[in-house]
Amino acid sequence: MKDRTRLLVFIAVFVILYFVPLDGVRIRGAILEGFLMLQDYAREHVLFCLIPALFIAGAISSFISKEAVVKYFGAKANKVLAYGVASVSGSILAVCSCTVLPMFAGIYTRGAGIGPAAAFLYAGPAINILAIILTARVLGPELGLARAIGAIAFSVIIGLLMSIFFKDKKKEGEDLITAEPTAGKSRSLGQNALYFLVLILVLIFAAWAKPKEAVGLWNAVYSVHWYLTGAMLIILFVMLSSWFRKNEINDWMFSTWTFARQILPLLFAGVLIAGFLLGRPNNDAGIIPSRFVAMSVGGNSLFANLFASIAGAFMYFATLTEVPILQGLLGSGMGGGPALALLLAGPALSLPNMLVIRGIMGTERTVVFVILVIVLSTLIGWFYGFLF
Repeated sequence: MKDRTRLLVFIAVFVILYFVPLDGVRIRGAILEGFLMLQDYAREHVLFCLIPALFIAGAISSFISKEAVVKYFGAKANKVLAYGVASVSGSILAVCSCTVLPMFAGIYTRGAGIGPAAAFLYAGPAINILAIILTARVLGPELGLARAIGAIAFSVIIGLLMSIFFKDKKKEGEDLITAEPTAGKSRSLGQNALYFLVLILVLIFAAWAKPKEAVGLWNAVYSVHWYLTGAMLIILFVMLSSWFRKNEINDWMFSTWTFARQILPLLFAGVLIAGFLLGRPNNDAGIIPSRFVAMSVGGNSLFANLFASIAGAFMYFATLTEVPILQGLLGSGMGGGPALALLLAGPALSLPNMLVIRGIMGTERTVVFVILVIVLSTLIGWFYGFLF
């Protein structure tokens, strides 16, 4: 942090401490709400979502060569394959906007182009099959279908635009990249694939949330998801004992810790601020009363869709929580267009998410990524509002 920036931060903190009426009921409630939201996040998402994702990111960094990432996700990669895989990733991972961050950091720092990486960053939390099914059941089939089509299209469009804006072209010397001499060569491609599959299944089963509505297969999996998680962990332990050397495991742990110390502080700070501003989902205790949000998203004006997109982008939604929140907002008079705009912007972005991706790909790219999500969500929501 530059000295000038540090000075501005000190001044801002001083002004807040000097002038903000901390003895006010609303302020006290919002401060408490921020810490309660951080506690909820720690209890519900860190152990079973974020930590498995950090281990996956560490594994990508340690056991996938830069050559492989550049080949399939770099500037000269096959665009259909790169964007196709990135755009459907969410249907497999079913993660939230924060859990996707370590995996995004893993592929981006290994050489993935900004386009496919941005497509993955958006698609990871946005194209959640269970959330789309719940949207259709609870909020209506039209909204569920529009969410599915919009999310898949958005991931590709946003990735392509990011690639155009930031010249996602071959880096100098990319043709000279060769496979890195990692100890992973002692394993076959099939063994590495099984290892990553087990890591992903640990994340999926550990984070499997119980839906608010009965949805057949998902309820059945939820009833046994801890048994499945335990089975995957046993298989992972056997793999590590049989296929990996001690120095490889140490490298994996070090890479995981590197991502953790980069991501966790910003993520926790973002959750705390988001809780202070907007409160926990379905809890009107933030500094900004929820009735102001409900009053601003009625009808189908361009402003209502823009407000819904911006509000969704800065709010934090845990996986599946956006559906009951929107159900309540629709009951309070929210229009169908703003509802879709919030569904397209909300799950893919959040204030904690923005703080972390800024540290990964820089301020300029982060600002453009956020603006693209908000603008596209606004326009599609506005169009949807005219149709339905």
